[in-house]
Order: sequence, then structure tokens, then C-alpha cells
Amino acid sequence: MKYFLVGFMGCGKTTWSRKLAAKLGYEFIDLDHVLEEKAGMSIAEYFSSFGEDAFRKLESDVLKQIEYPENVVISTGGGLPCFFDHMQWMNANGKTLYIKLSPKTLADRLSNSKTVRPVLQGKQGDELVEFITGKLAERESFYLQASHIVEGIDMSVEKLEAALGIES
Repeated sequence: MKYFLVGFMGCGKTTWSRKLAAKLGYEFIDLDHVLEEKAGMSIAEYFSSFGEDAFRKLESDVLKQIEYPENVVISTGGGLPCFFDHMQWMNANGKTLYIKLSPKTLADRLSNSKTVRPVLQGKQGDELVEFITGKLAERESFYLQASHIVEGIDMSVEKLEAALGIES
């Protein structure tokens, strides 16, 4: 089975994909890392060198052309579900899970994150919450197309398994 975890940056897609894969004995793929390997540069560098349209095309190619193992948990980029037919494609090729969190919680997490996110540079406090609220308003209709949704507060592997209907 293929499980695709989707949601806004900072919701825990990579962390929980890795933990779920370990618990199930599945392989783990971080699509952002695959994309960076294919591009030969960081996502931020690719974005600034070639622009968003080129990035989204590369992201689409990576999503659809990868050779996925039979049993795998995949962490997606925060924007990936919102372009082309990606949600439909992922739903047709596996199970999708949206990790849902409030803008305030996401802002708190992203403020404390060690990961550099160029789109958030210089934003903090209320400005960061407003930015996330706006972006989430644009993206949530795509995230809500996931076959499964889980509230990201008090997350655990068991909570993920229950949301996906996996018997442990």
C-alpha cells in the first residue's frame, strides 16, 4: 500500500511519514528530497533560479514518474496537492492523509523550526499567522480531498494508523 501524507508546511508530514513507515516496516520517501536530488540543488535555489511554474512542473514529474515500492509512506511538499491533478492522482494510486492544524499552531511550530523556509523569511507573530491563514484558505480545499483526515494535535503513530484504518 502507498500512503501519501499531505498538509501545510510544519504540520509534521516528514516526521510522521518516517515514523509510520518504521512502525509498518514500509519504505519512506520524502518527495522534497527526491526533487532536490533530481534538480541538483535545494528547492529554494530551484525556485529562485527557474520560478514557480518550472518548480511545479518538476514536482509533478517527480510525483508521477517515481518507481514506488509496493509498501511505502510518502511525505509530500506542502503545495504539491494544490497543482495539476495531484490529489486525484495520489487518491487513485494510494491512500492520502491530511494532517490538519490551525494557523496559530502551524505558526508556533514554524517559528521554532530549524528548517529554512524562504517564503516565511521576516514573518513572525501576527504577520506569520495572517500569512498562514491566507495560504491555508487557498490550499485547504485541495487538502480536504484526502481520503483520510487527522487532527495533528497530540499526534502519534497509533493515531495515524487509526485515521488510515490500519490494524496494528
